[in-house]
Amino acid sequence: MTQLPDAEKLCAQLAAELRPRIGPKTAMIGIHTGGAWVAERLHALLGLPEPLGLMDIAFYRDDYHAQGLHHDPKRTKIPFDVNGRELLLIDDVLYSGRTVRAAMNELFDYGRPASIALAVLVDRGGRQLPICAQHCGAQIEVPAGMRLRLKRGADGKLALALEKQGE
Repeated sequence: MTQLPDAEKLCAQLAAELRPRIGPKTAMIGIHTGGAWVAERLHALLGLPEPLGLMDIAFYRDDYHAQGLHHDPKRTKIPFDVNGRELLLIDDVLYSGRTVRAAMNELFDYGRPASIALAVLVDRGGRQLPICAQHCGAQIEVPAGMRLRLKRGADGKLALALEKQGE
């Protein structure tokens, strides 16, 4: 069985790694659902002055209809102008790269940021698109037929879990 790292410790390590790159034009956007949880934690740890942005990218995915995804446009809230911003895009698990591609497509509907840096809690490999994270808490090899999920307990604590695909 694969030993999974502590998600809370990974958040703290990621915040320490991100701290030096925070500047006056930095803003953060988390991708629903797990990426939003990680972004909430990082935003608080880093004390960013700009409010946190959140995105629901389901409609922007190229496999939207095939996956049966449900888009709720009310879940996307970007409470700042993205033009000229140095954006930190936050997700929980980087896998195929399709979620990140969809997020960047949606971001450019809001304006033209100066830069976008991707920070993920975990990179599990298996990319289908040429996308990589600039900041990564951990790299984990996930067994075939399994998926890596971030879960949030009733106490708000984050934890990684392996599940059989399709569950």
